Amino acid sequence: TVTRLPGKYRVGGDQALLFLDGVRSRLSIVGLDRDSYYEIISQAADVGIAGGTIYDALIAGCAVQIRATTLYTWNVRHFAALPMARRLTVRTP
Repeated sequence: TVTRLPGKYRVGGDQALLFLDGVRSRLSIVGLDRDSYYEIISQAADVGIAGGTIYDALIAGCAVQIRATTLYTWNVRHFAALPMARRLTVRTP
């Protein structure tokens, strides 16, 4: 999160909220129901995904849920191993 970045890149809670307000005004928030959440984690576990990459799996699952065709990330390598991301084109911005 932006409030945990190192040194000069770290922002306070008030700045983080301003950032989130900007995001919310431009994008739709996507959530998973409990069955989808479980299924995504189960698929990730089946291929040995663990740790922080589970969050990438959940992000990819959200993208698939809304039928996105492209997912933009600075972390393309992490998404390459995710079964749920195989239906997406994963690119850097």
